[in-house]
Amino acid sequence: MDIYERSLARHLETHGKIEVRSRMRLESQDDLSLAYTPGVARPCEVIAADPGAAWDLTWKGRTVAVVSDGSAVLGLGDIGAAASLPVMEGKAALFREFAGVDAVPVVLDARDPDEIVDIVRAIAPTYGGINLEDISAPRCFEIEERLQDIGIPVLHDDQHGTAIVLLAALRNASRVLGRGLGSMSVVIAGAGAAGRAITNLLTCTDADDRCVPVGKLRVCDSKGILVPGHARNDPTKEAMARHTNPEGETGSLTEALRGADVFIGVARGGLLQREHVAAMAADSIVLAMANPIPEIMPDEALAAGAAIVGTGRSDFPNQVNNVLAFPGLFRGALEAKAKCFTNAMKWAAIDAIASAVADPSRGRILPPAFDRSVAVSVADAVAQAARACGVCHETSTVNA
Repeated sequence: MDIYERSLARHLETHGKIEVRSRMRLESQDDLSLAYTPGVARPCEVIAADPGAAWDLTWKGRTVAVVSDGSAVLGLGDIGAAASLPVMEGKAALFREFAGVDAVPVVLDARDPDEIVDIVRAIAPTYGGINLEDISAPRCFEIEERLQDIGIPVLHDDQHGTAIVLLAALRNASRVLGRGLGSMSVVIAGAGAAGRAITNLLTCTDADDRCVPVGKLRVCDSKGILVPGHARNDPTKEAMARHTNPEGETGSLTEALRGADVFIGVARGGLLQREHVAAMAADSIVLAMANPIPEIMPDEALAAGAAIVGTGRSDFPNQVNNVLAFPGLFRGALEAKAKCFTNAMKWAAIDAIASAVADPSRGRILPPAFDRSVAVSVADAVAQAARACGVCHETSTVNA
């Protein structure tokens, strides 16, 4: 059997990937009285008087909801809520395995942004954070932005998790090659969710003072370079064009790549040929992250002159994998009782992931996905940044 049939068989065997277990002992009448009635009345009273006490008296302080409508799942596209559940269960399992964070998949039979926002607002008291997942653009942008005031951190991982790991990879790649980001010419292929978040980080849009923007950045969609005033009547693409192409350069992806130092692919498999990479600057960096087939295979890019190549795949060096980011991001936010994610928290995560590779090389610009220490380091850095930003709930004083 291939990997897909083996996965199907495993899911049939386990009936899903996650379960709920009691953290309290339930072996006697006294245990039952403490966990449920009548004793449970007391923590309820404490929370009623001080809602912040829920962070310490319930699972709120260690639990995230993984919310999706199934409209943009992996490379499968719009497959609906029920069909997306195996992916959301998998995300929940990764939260627990890598960061000790409990996560609950919440798939919604809803598509209207107003309805999704209302649902998430309604369930927010149960959780300490919301991971938005596999929601199609541009609705994902609006939904995430409208949920920033609900008092817990909300993050669309397809945007920010990808961008954070990629920036860590790019930092270490530039370090290996002895070049500063400020001197680099970068081309992004793909103007969707991930492309938008990467663009914002590379241009330091709304970032803190630690950010160093790249020297030149162009973003391409399927029709070519995004141009201010002509960005396909799409407000998101128009904003990206203004941040990246103020001179109004035009042309195709092929033209944009000539002389470029870095290619970032968040588009589709097979987009590039050897001649595209050969036309880039000497010792270029190619981060081709389309899955399961990257924009160009690593051996092809290296043969064409690329110095460092990364993909989203686990069977090649330099895997750009979101699991390096989201478990630690949310664990740090939960530890700090953060109300939101700030750009400083995202940059703290970038620093922590990049620093996890003490001596980066062309074949190792990121830590391996199974390096369990990464989530801990990211969590510590993110929690520290959250406290420094002043975006944390006050610590509740609960007396037993």
